[in-house]
Amino acid sequence: MFVILVYDAGEKRVNKFHKICRRYLTWVQLSVFEGELTLSQLEALKLDLWKVMDPEEDSIIIYTFRTKKYFKREVIGCEKGDPEDIFI
Repeated sequence: MFVILVYDAGEKRVNKFHKICRRYLTWVQLSVFEGELTLSQLEALKLDLWKVMDPEEDSIIIYTFRTKKYFKREVIGCEKGDPEDIFI
């Protein structure tokens, strides 16, 4: 499945969130990641993030799509990251 993950984490945890997300997805902007994952990889990602997050302060939004076929990705301005360079 194709995944877009967005997070807002407290200052002390933001680097941990970033490192965890980079293990699974491609970094595209400050707190935005995307890429193809299996269901088990997605569950592992969520568990890893859950271990470091403070649910009173932090927020994670995950959009999942069965395939990239039915959505359009448009970048306006400079492209950050390389969504085609998925390193899992």
